[in-house]
This record gives sequence, structure tokens and C-alpha cells, in this order.
Amino acid sequence: MSSLAAKPLRFGLIHHRRLHAEAQPLLDRVGLRVSSRELVSRLSIGRQQMVEIAKALSIQSRVLIMDEPTSSLSEHEAGNLFRVINDLRREGVSIIYISHRLREVQELADRVSVLRDGQNAGDLKREEISHDRMVRLMVGRDLSQFYERRPHRIGEPILAVEGFRTPAHPKHPLSFSVGAGEIVGLAGLVGAGRTELLQALFAIDKPVGGSIRVAGQPIRPRTPADAIAAGLALVPEDRKQQGVILEMAVKQNLSLPGLQRHQRAGGFLNRSVETEVAAAMISKLNIKTPDSGQLVQFLSGGNQQKVVLGKWLALSPRILLLDEPTRGIDVGAKQEIYRLMEQLAEAGVGILFVSSEMPEIIGMSDRVLVMHEGRLSGQLARAQITEEAIMHLATGQSREEGSLSA
Repeated sequence: MSSLAAKPLRFGLIHHRRLHAEAQPLLDRVGLRVSSRELVSRLSIGRQQMVEIAKALSIQSRVLIMDEPTSSLSEHEAGNLFRVINDLRREGVSIIYISHRLREVQELADRVSVLRDGQNAGDLKREEISHDRMVRLMVGRDLSQFYERRPHRIGEPILAVEGFRTPAHPKHPLSFSVGAGEIVGLAGLVGAGRTELLQALFAIDKPVGGSIRVAGQPIRPRTPADAIAAGLALVPEDRKQQGVILEMAVKQNLSLPGLQRHQRAGGFLNRSVETEVAAAMISKLNIKTPDSGQLVQFLSGGNQQKVVLGKWLALSPRILLLDEPTRGIDVGAKQEIYRLMEQLAEAGVGILFVSSEMPEIIGMSDRVLVMHEGRLSGQLARAQITEEAIMHLATGQSREEGSLSA
């Protein structure tokens, strides 16, 4: 994990001892307590991000461009990064900080330039920077109500989970339900077991015990294909690694889950259906792409996320599992996804979504389930949802267990 920038040489060969001696202080500087000899592939995504930042520091740049630097960092890692940024500022380094996390921008920036559709939508001086002003420039209008929730009927449980135990936390049975047309937020601190729960429900990880019912019918999915057949769909946290195939076209990504459903006799790909599905999803989700043949890797983060959603919506799922659905996308794309969640709920789809953004949990949830160290520590009805109430449960101050039903 030594620097790839300016390698020290000795007799024309890499001087490994000096290389590691120079790399270790850089890792220490960004708060990464690992050996410079550690393989980067063995590190978490967040730690890999910190290695990239340390690499940039190694060349003593006078201008440092950071593109979504905290997208994969924990709160502690982000704090270390902010400390490094403030140190660099004092040393005279200029920093261009690109982020969709407006709270970070507000905390760090001396000046803000907002881009919308590839053009400069406006600039804000330090004393002018506020969340509302940045949002107004990003979306081109005032947002009197960012989370556009409308009252609608919540039906009988479309998903019922009883005594469900994940391999990550096998000692803690989980029982809850999601009603048809209900949006249920799943809150908790990092490591609470939220992602592990969604992955076990979707049969990525094999559950240790418990039962699942979809619309009252018991299911025992052994593979994701079984879960899909039962009406479940999962939008994963890491879209680039697990949600899309970046080197494939938009059209191919959108049609992947339905290949078997739409194949021709003999197992051949039905290209006309593939084209129809892609056109319908591009239109419905307002995916900004030159055409359906564009490679997904060249789309913005928000449009990549729409492709992930579109490939599942093409199958008309009954239950949508969303893991950090708006991570790393801009404010305008976030609002489009919130609007889509609302439309799906109105159509009777049950939605269970994980988010680490408190305003998102509060703004979008009909009900909130809170996890702490693998347990369901409590639930909050719409009228009870506040940041204080969620954090009270997320920090383990209450350890209520048992059935958490709609």
C-alpha cells in the first residue's frame, strides 16, 4: 500500500524500504491505522478511499480536487478527512471539494459554485452559504416541501417476517411487517445490521432461521432468483459493485433481471422486448442518457441509480428493498427517487429502505424500525418520528424486542 505517485529509486530500482518509510506517515496523517505493507484489496471501501487521499498528499499538491471523498467513509473517517483538509488549508493548499452532502459543503467551503445540467447555476460567498440557497440553485426552484408525501391507504402486510435470524447476528430474531403501499424506514448506526437484514431477505446471505411471508404466503428463498420470483427486489448500497455492470449498455442493464422471463424459444434473447423495456424505463425514470446503448459507466451517479431501480421496476415487484437509495447523488436526483418511492407506494408496493441520512428517514417513512447491534430496538409511527426518538433507540437506550407490525 505504498505510494504510486513518486517512487524513490536506488540504482534505478524502487527503494522499497524508503518507500514504506515515506508512505506510513501519510497513512497516519489521514488517520488510517494500518501498515503500508497491507494489500489495498483487503481494506474496506472507506479505508481504500483514505488510501487514495493519502496518495494525493504524497505528491505535495498545491491544488487538490476531491470528488465525493466521504461517500464511502464512516463518520469517524470523515472527521479525520475534515481535519486533514483544514491542515492543508492552513498550509496554503487550494481544495476543490465536490460533494452532494450539503452539510459538509456548508461546514468546509469558503465559496460555493453550483452546477446544474453542466452549467454554472450560481455562486455563493461564505456568508451566503446555506442549505436552502444551495438547494435552490441545484434544482432551479424553491422547495417548499422537499419530501412530497401524500396520504394514502396502507393495506394488509405484503411482507411479514417472523423470528428471522441473519448470519451476521444469529442470536437476535427479528419480527416485523411491511404493509402494501407502506414506506418503512430502517434506521440505525453503522454496524447495526441493516444491510445484513436486506441481504438475508433477498437470499444473498442464507438466513439462520425464521420465516418470511409475501401477501400471506410462506416463501423460502434459497437464491436471489427465488426471491425475485416471489416478488422481492433489492437495490444494493454499492451500485457500482453490485447494482449495475458499468461496462455494459443502459439497455442491457435494464433488461438483465428479466432475461428468462422475456427469452425466445430455445433460450435466445428477445431483443425487441429488451428495447421496449429499456425505452419504457428510460422514459418513466427520466434517465438522462444519449441513447439506450450508452455505457452505464459514463452516466452520472444519479442516472446510474435510476438504472438500478429501472431494472427491478421492469419486473413489477411487490416488495422493494432499498439500501441507501440516494447515496452519492445530487439533490435533484434525490427528489426524483423520493417521488418514485411515493408513486410505487400509491400503487401498493411495500418499501423497506435503509438510510443513514436522518432527514430522509424522517421525511419519507410512514413508519420507522430502528436497529441496534443486530436487534430491532423499537419502532416509531409516523407521528412519533423525530431525530431524538430515532437516536434514543439507535444507541440502545431501549432494547424492546418482539413483533413490530404495521
